[in-house]
Amino acid sequence: METCRRWDIFELRIPGPSEGNPFTDESINGVFSSGSEEIPVKGFYDGNGEYVVRFMPSSEGKYSYRITASFGEEHSGSLEVLPPAEGNHGPVRADGRRLVYADGTPYFSIGTTCYVWELQSDELIDETIKSLEESSFNKIRFCIFPKHYDYNLGEPCSYPYVGTPMDSSVLTRENFGEYTGKTAGNDWDLTRFNTAHFRHIEDCIRSLGRLGIEADLILMHPYDRWGFSSMPHEADLMYLSYAVARFSAFHNVWFSLANEYDLMRQKSASDWEIFGELVSKEDPYHHMLSVHNCITPYDFSKDFITHCSVQRTDLYMSSETATDYLDRYEKPVVFDEIAYEGDIQYGWGNITAEEMVRRFWEAAVRGAHPGHGETYLNNENILWWSHGGKLKGESYKRFLLLKEVMAEVPGGTLRQYRREWDEVCGVPEGFFSAESPDTASADSSCESRGGASDRGSRMPSFYLLYYSFMRPSFREFRFPEDEKWDVRVIDTWNMTIEDRGVFSGRFKVELPARQFMAIR
Repeated sequence: METCRRWDIFELRIPGPSEGNPFTDESINGVFSSGSEEIPVKGFYDGNGEYVVRFMPSSEGKYSYRITASFGEEHSGSLEVLPPAEGNHGPVRADGRRLVYADGTPYFSIGTTCYVWELQSDELIDETIKSLEESSFNKIRFCIFPKHYDYNLGEPCSYPYVGTPMDSSVLTRENFGEYTGKTAGNDWDLTRFNTAHFRHIEDCIRSLGRLGIEADLILMHPYDRWGFSSMPHEADLMYLSYAVARFSAFHNVWFSLANEYDLMRQKSASDWEIFGELVSKEDPYHHMLSVHNCITPYDFSKDFITHCSVQRTDLYMSSETATDYLDRYEKPVVFDEIAYEGDIQYGWGNITAEEMVRRFWEAAVRGAHPGHGETYLNNENILWWSHGGKLKGESYKRFLLLKEVMAEVPGGTLRQYRREWDEVCGVPEGFFSAESPDTASADSSCESRGGASDRGSRMPSFYLLYYSFMRPSFREFRFPEDEKWDVRVIDTWNMTIEDRGVFSGRFKVELPARQFMAIR
């Protein structure tokens, strides 16, 4: 009997016809069964006369399977699923406002964006992997299609379709806008995928998985000179189906229907619903799925949407909007872009490292998951935000402290709690259970227990208080005399945690009158 570990990939490769167009003429499918569980799996053509069916088992024990193909092949067998490999907690899931792995382990996302890092040279890809290994990132967003934009005018290492691209030798930073959206000069067969392109991306997903990093795959985007953003509807559907068949068996995959969907003028609102329903239906494992915006946030109430993937839409406000999204949709909120640390000319790419760290802590304490990006000018013209390579900024070095602090939060997720008007206060999401009243919106002074005389007798046992750009030299607290509070002061920029001891009743916590301080 064949074996596979839980949440790993069991793969069957079956020979078949290579003449004609196997992508459109042939099909292969599987059904995997265990007890009452029956999982249909769509296979795909991988070139050279090979057809592939992949399966990610979600539980241990025995599975039976049956493979059928349009070219007459049938295979059946059984599979023994062993315990998962160390460190493999399964796919990330939405659990109300929280993110958790399939085995119940809390997941707090520390994400970054490198749009086409996997389409660079082997040397640059290796450098990116090394940078990720030395960072605290556990999610990375990147595109399946190549990207055309300022500071990103080179050709990718491969293309998703068989054919030839337009001549890019005339491209410069001064004229790149003239070629955006143009399709003249491209010659693609949109019915034939370049299987080497997809195998290469799979290798990169595996490398990320070994580091415990989620691969947030951007399926579509508007930054294009090859015509992939304006394909016919039938080609869009064929592409999405093929991508899901190839990538969904990886436990560390998320799907983003688009980066900045609202800039893709060729697509209608109904198109995005069709795309979302297709991906949700054909993904047998129901990975995380959302749609990222530029100006207008998507309607995250749609059933196929698992979480809110948000780009800030205001020049100044970013993480401060987390509570509004969480209360409106009751789904996890992931800030996939809260602007980038850097010094380029665009307002989205020149905030300071201090401001990036502030936005990360603000998002986390309010109950959301923050995302990083970096856009520093350099002689090599290699910007992390698009190409990967080496991180040059200061903010990423400080995310490990936030990750460590969040790991101490019961349940792994906070929710904003209105304790005082001049602080951002988070308490464990689990405090707001179905059995207890939701007191997050109550406002009151701090003259009684925790400042909530009108909130009933049940109070949180854990607080994380963040003071952002404010600079208090002390804070005073008042709790019942019979409660003991372990107090720590956190300098989020200088990356220090001071143990101040145990207090009860009325007490004062001295602070250094610096920005970016927190009290746990």
